[in-house]
Amino acid sequence: MAQFVHNLGEKTPAVVKAAVTYSKPRLATFWYYAMVELVPLTPAEILGAIQSLKKIVSSAQPGSFKQLTVKEAV
Repeated sequence: MAQFVHNLGEKTPAVVKAAVTYSKPRLATFWYYAMVELVPLTPAEILGAIQSLKKIVSSAQPGSFKQLTVKEAV
């Protein structure tokens, strides 16, 4: 048991350093794209989404929603 704890204590810094080295460029890439893609909606986009939702709801009542494309429904 003592040998296990001793080995674990010796290997932990190397494993952590390897994990940090591995993840730094990947996190930088993720952060770059996240700053671009995960911006909040603009007021114009919100109004457009509300109008689209109203259109989908109104088309659902008579059953014409079956004619919507996937892109229009999303």
